[in-house]
This record gives sequence, structure tokens and C-alpha cells, in this order.
Amino acid sequence: MHFDHAGTLDDFPNARVHLQDLEMQFATGRHMLHQGIRFAFNVEDVVAMVRRLYQEKVVFHEGDQQLAPGVSVHHLGGHTMGMQVVRVWTQRGWVVLASDASHFYANMQTGRPFPVLYNVADMFAGWRRCAELADSDEHIIPGHDPLTLQLYPAVSPELEGIAARLDLPPAPMPESVVDAASTGGSMLFKQASE
Repeated sequence: MHFDHAGTLDDFPNARVHLQDLEMQFATGRHMLHQGIRFAFNVEDVVAMVRRLYQEKVVFHEGDQQLAPGVSVHHLGGHTMGMQVVRVWTQRGWVVLASDASHFYANMQTGRPFPVLYNVADMFAGWRRCAELADSDEHIIPGHDPLTLQLYPAVSPELEGIAARLDLPPAPMPESVVDAASTGGSMLFKQASE
């Protein structure tokens, strides 16, 4: 429910929002007394989610849940108390949309989390869980990395640089990212898949 994710809720008035119980608890509970935690939340976005709840447009989850054939949500924690990822079946296999479980490819590959987080131990465990859910490292898509739009083909020429085909294999990872991963962080994925 950070502002950069919940901030466009009003643009989708008919959508049902799938939310972990812990995320609503986190955004409306005692942790918001701390400026260092609540700065990433916008109170109007939180109120909008409460309104959406009263409109019966919020579906709560407690852990992992299949939403439809080939689509499921999985609670990880870490970045926020109720952080969840979405696992989707595609023509290339299981893809995990990691959202803020990993902002950038380099976070997971180097073992260095993005500095805005609720629980660092849950963040590391969440990376391991992403690796278990996805068919390979290449099937984990971080939530904020502009590199994603370079690695994957555009949905259409009009959406170049805006929307990518994550169901297709990516281009090779640039050497700068590969070099960063060679410092040892990529062992997270190797250990999780063994």
C-alpha cells in the first residue's frame, strides 16, 4: 500500500484489490506512528483502500492463494509487513512479478536489499521464496527496474518503453549486472533451486 502502488487506485474504480490481511494491519496500525516507516504511505491512499473495503471491492488473503488457474498471490513480507508477489503461468513457464520484494535485479543478485524495508530477514527469505516459485532466475521480474523494459520486447511499437511481454524470453543481461552478481549475491538463487 505504498504510495507508488496504491496511488492510482482511483484510476480503477471497478477493480477488486487483492490484499494481504497483514498489509492492511500494517498500513492502519501502530507501525504508522513511526515517521521512518509511514513516509512511504500516503494517508489518502490508505483511506481510499478503506473506502474500497466498505464498497466490498477488497479481497483479503492470509498467505498464499490461487486467484484463477495460473495466477496466485504469495505473502513474503520484508519490504512491508504484507508484501506479496504474483505468480503467473506464461508460455515460457512460471513468472514471478516480484513487485517490491526486489526493486532491481541487482538487489537479489548481489544480496543487497533496497533500503526501505520492514524486516530484512523476511526480505532475504522472500528472495528465496521467489526463486522457489519461478522457473528460473530469469522468470523473476523486479518491480522498479527500468532494465526490464530493455530486456523484454514491447507489447506493441506504440508501447515501447511502457509495457513489455514478460511471457517471452528476455534478451541477455547486460555485463554490468552480470559483473555485479558475480560478487557472490547470485548464490541466493543457486541455493534456493538446489
